[in-house]
Amino acid sequence: MDNVTMARLLEQTADLLEIDGADSFRIRSYRRAAEAVEQTTVDLTAVADDTARLLEIPGIGKSMAANLKAIAGTGTLPLREELLAKYGSSLLELMKLPGMGPKTVALFWSAAQISSIDQLAEAIDGGRLAGLPRMGQKQLDKLRKGIEDYRRSSGRYRIDQAQEAADRLELYLLEFPGVEKVTPAGSLRRGRETAGDLDLLVTGPACAPEQTAAAVEHVAAYPGIHDLIVKGENKVSFHLIDGMQVDVRLLPSASYGAALQYFTGSKAHNVSLRQRALKMGYTLSEWALARLDDGTTVAAATEEEIYAALTMDWMAPELRENLGEIEAAANHTLPHLIEEADLRGDVHMHTHATDGRNSIREMADAALKVGYQYIAITDHSKNLAMTNGLDEKRALEHLVRIREVDKEMEGRIRIFTGIEVDILADGALDLDNEVLAQMDVVIASVHSRFDQSRDEMTARVLRAVENPNVRILGHPTGRLILRREPFALDMGAVLRRAAELGVAMEHNAAPERLDLCDRDLRLAKKSGCRIVINTDAHDTRHLGKMSYGLCQLRRAWLEPKDVLNTLQPEEFLAALRPRV
Repeated sequence: MDNVTMARLLEQTADLLEIDGADSFRIRSYRRAAEAVEQTTVDLTAVADDTARLLEIPGIGKSMAANLKAIAGTGTLPLREELLAKYGSSLLELMKLPGMGPKTVALFWSAAQISSIDQLAEAIDGGRLAGLPRMGQKQLDKLRKGIEDYRRSSGRYRIDQAQEAADRLELYLLEFPGVEKVTPAGSLRRGRETAGDLDLLVTGPACAPEQTAAAVEHVAAYPGIHDLIVKGENKVSFHLIDGMQVDVRLLPSASYGAALQYFTGSKAHNVSLRQRALKMGYTLSEWALARLDDGTTVAAATEEEIYAALTMDWMAPELRENLGEIEAAANHTLPHLIEEADLRGDVHMHTHATDGRNSIREMADAALKVGYQYIAITDHSKNLAMTNGLDEKRALEHLVRIREVDKEMEGRIRIFTGIEVDILADGALDLDNEVLAQMDVVIASVHSRFDQSRDEMTARVLRAVENPNVRILGHPTGRLILRREPFALDMGAVLRRAAELGVAMEHNAAPERLDLCDRDLRLAKKSGCRIVINTDAHDTRHLGKMSYGLCQLRRAWLEPKDVLNTLQPEEFLAALRPRV
């Protein structure tokens, strides 16, 4: 149990209360508490029995402190379980559909006792929702598409969700004497944007053959387990509370490298590697690389030994997708992949001037701690009214404040002026060019009308990049992973024109976006596009999520020279499209 999980349980309880028609004050108290729990730096599990300490947290009263104590002790909340018993646990899954809020779920329940995605699909197909408020044919078609999209992605989890689960499990597993190392494998280790399940390899003296029984029992006693699938001699499989499947394998150190290589995958990479091994007279399995003739082990303890025995360079896990990495490793031509230490700055972030949580100075101080030499403050423009976007007057006033804080930093970090300007439906930008021309970094992004046709959207984006003030195209496909598909766009045409004009393409490292994807990043490099990686931070803590985006850059075979914000501050500005 951690703060994020606690906050999620409180937020779910608030949703269930709203569906149940509870008092609005009570609902708000749970939502405020969820936000407070997520924001606090206090480890709530550690202080759950200290009511006085919990009451010091803004937004936490006596009743909510009791709820936190219950969550820490039982892994859930009695009220949440009571409401789920009334409506069914599948109601929470229904809430995952795009645009599905508590009010809509309550409407479906009251009208047709709908509490699951399958029941909703049947009701739409059977015409049982016709005539309900806000349920015209267009909305029903959107719901149907949302169900189709969700079913395609069902059972997959974002990379950050998988990493957070792995981190929690690692801390727990390392508590057991004799467990020395816990290593994620599978999709997570390869840096894929989503994972279907979580593979963890555990090694140490406690994992030696015929000594694993006690360690297996420790794994099976993990408090976050929802249901146990398998408990064997050296493997434990289970589902977490959120449904994620976890496979934990306890391994002797002697075969750790072979197991890590095997369970990292991908399947296509492993098939090609086994074929190479067979041609060389070896057999490769999760236990070892061994000789075909007598079964003698050639290499097993480390991946490096295995690849070396196959006359190949070791390769980063992100490359293992059978996209030419085996040939490159054999020919010693693997790329020098970008690393987090190569980055000098982050030029897409928001402050409390619009929808961010922190001030300019707080973002700058946080970036200094990360080790950056520069940032750009790029708050939203006026078209995004829900974010309190800046109009021309406020944008210029904000520009002055950014420059003032830049001076206050006395050269310890550069703070560039900037804006994330909205691309309107016709491709125009929603701030005057006279204002945009005064910004160091202008990021143009689509935030609305995702339903335009491919031709309409392509023309819209092309018109935006033609604007001479635009220096970066932000989150270019508009996708939200597992929630919203990319909008229709002729990516090739956009990349070619951006390359001609010198407009950089953003890889948005926010784990809910990871946009551009690895495939489009490869195409961008091939098209000669400049690339910038940003966190799109709305909170100082979001600066720590750059690693998720770096995985995608590495999967695209990108090197430091391919990414503009590996440059020094003045070099970075000079590498962007020349200012008008």
